[in-house]
Parts: sequence; structure tokens; C-alpha cells
Amino acid sequence: DAGVHSKAWYAATCDRKMAEDALYRSNKDGSFLIRKSSGQDSRQPYTLVVFYNRRVYNIPIRFIESTRQYALGREKSGEERFDSVAEIVENHQHSSLVLIDSQNNTKDSTKLKHIVRVS
Repeated sequence: DAGVHSKAWYAATCDRKMAEDALYRSNKDGSFLIRKSSGQDSRQPYTLVVFYNRRVYNIPIRFIESTRQYALGREKSGEERFDSVAEIVENHQHSSLVLIDSQNNTKDSTKLKHIVRVS
């Protein structure tokens, strides 16, 4: 279990558009939620959706079968791995999360500060 189901930040029935709309409405840097990934792929079960600098970032959360752990974004060497999705959230409430804008090739970072609920 990823440790998501009882959490305030987990939007179980939310799709990408609903998540993005809710974050744009919040309009606060560091606003976030976690939703199920659109692809329903067991290797990428969830998506971390973060608002920063008037933009919404959709960051895939990967499940690593061999270690039964989770990691953010594309696989990279030396990446941080976590035993649950809840641990990812707790970690990035204290240490900054790097946000990569693939279109403009820029990097920002923010902490997860404001839980957004999708109504």
C-alpha cells in the first residue's frame, strides 16, 4: 500500500484537468495534491501535481518493483527512493522539490506547502 488512501492530499477520483483547475484556483506556490495517473500503469500509479509560479507541474510517481519503493519523475542514477507515497509528501514538505519545465528547459524548486482538495 502506498499509504495514500486516508490522506487529505490524495484526490482519488480526480483526473488531470480537475487537478490542474483546482491548483490554478488555489493560486498559491507550493499547493499540491496527488492523483491517480491517467495511464493506470502499475509502474507509474500516481502523479504529484504541484502549483508554482503560476504553473502546474504533473510529476509522475513511479513504483519500483524490485525494491517495492516509489520515486519521482524519470528514472535517474542516485535518485531518492521512498517506501510509500506518504513518505514522498512528508519529505518534500521539509526539503525542496525540483520542478523541471521541459518546454522552457528551466528548473525551479518549492516545498509542498498547501494541500488542495478537489471539490
